[in-house]
Amino acid sequence: MKLKAFFLVLISIIFSLSGVTQSVKQVKKDKGFAIGFVNKEAERKVDVMIDGKLFTSYCWYDNVFKPVLYPICTSAGTEITRSFPLKQRAGERTDHPHQIGMWFTYGNVDRNDFWGNGSQGLGKRNANGGTIKHVKIDRVSGGIDEGVLVTTESWIDSTGNRLLTENTEYHFIAKGPMRIIDRITTLTATGKTVYLNDTKEGMLGIRVARQLELPSREDVTLTDAQGHPTTVKALTNEGVTGNYLSSEGINGEAVWGTRARWMELYGNIGNEKISLVVCDHPGNQSYPTYWHARGYGLFAANPLGLKDFTKGKEDLNFSLPVGKSTTFKYRVIVNSGAHLTAAGINAYADDFAKKY
Repeated sequence: MKLKAFFLVLISIIFSLSGVTQSVKQVKKDKGFAIGFVNKEAERKVDVMIDGKLFTSYCWYDNVFKPVLYPICTSAGTEITRSFPLKQRAGERTDHPHQIGMWFTYGNVDRNDFWGNGSQGLGKRNANGGTIKHVKIDRVSGGIDEGVLVTTESWIDSTGNRLLTENTEYHFIAKGPMRIIDRITTLTATGKTVYLNDTKEGMLGIRVARQLELPSREDVTLTDAQGHPTTVKALTNEGVTGNYLSSEGINGEAVWGTRARWMELYGNIGNEKISLVVCDHPGNQSYPTYWHARGYGLFAANPLGLKDFTKGKEDLNFSLPVGKSTTFKYRVIVNSGAHLTAAGINAYADDFAKKY
């Protein structure tokens, strides 16, 4: 009997410990996603990791002329950004080599082209090309469900003069199968008044993978910031599934030059349903923003290009007096496994407006 009692107690202890272990694992899981950073200074990048898996990298390569987030991946690990020109992937377009990952630039800053610099190829500087130089990483803060990276950059004109100082906060957020980037960028004029005259070539841009382009059976004539046309032959539409939808209910190619508080690009990569959404912020210039969103894979929000978007009916000619600052805030949502609803996107846009 004593032996039996001993075994009963032992079994009870084992089950009890097993329960404790399961409880601890559950608590750890319930705490959310671990967001961390891996600083690879020698490679000129910082990897953003979510539960040990790459979400994106903040990169400041010399041959790109601006910092970029590249690649950007879904929670399933699928790259939603175009690989070219940093890597080669079969079936991709090879136009506009300056459109890499996700970036923030403008095509006319005191007549310097920050947007199109590098349009002749990696490391090939345009005659009037401006360069955004990475200066330093100010703060890196990992955490549960949200991590923060803060950086400083300098906008340098084609003659080597600094026009603007940029301070940017990147908030990387994980919610189930959804990944979010909140980008808060403050530009400060240094030395003199800086003019950002109207052009469609701006401002927050993403170049997406071929599968998220809009299907097309036509050759595409693409024009760079200097007005030089390039004809890109029509490609096969196999696996090309993208479509745009704006907060105003406009879809397809018709969204270009329209205004909206958010824009969704949705489609499939293989069997994975993906929604890519950019939300404008009520505190931004020209809210709701104009959209420089093209079927060939360029997805951009531009609050400063009124003259081009209204065909000359309106203009802005934004300027920043010396020592003064302006801030631009954008939320980028990458959802995996389902296409988002308009109601769901509105909720995330509202949350973004309240948060910052």
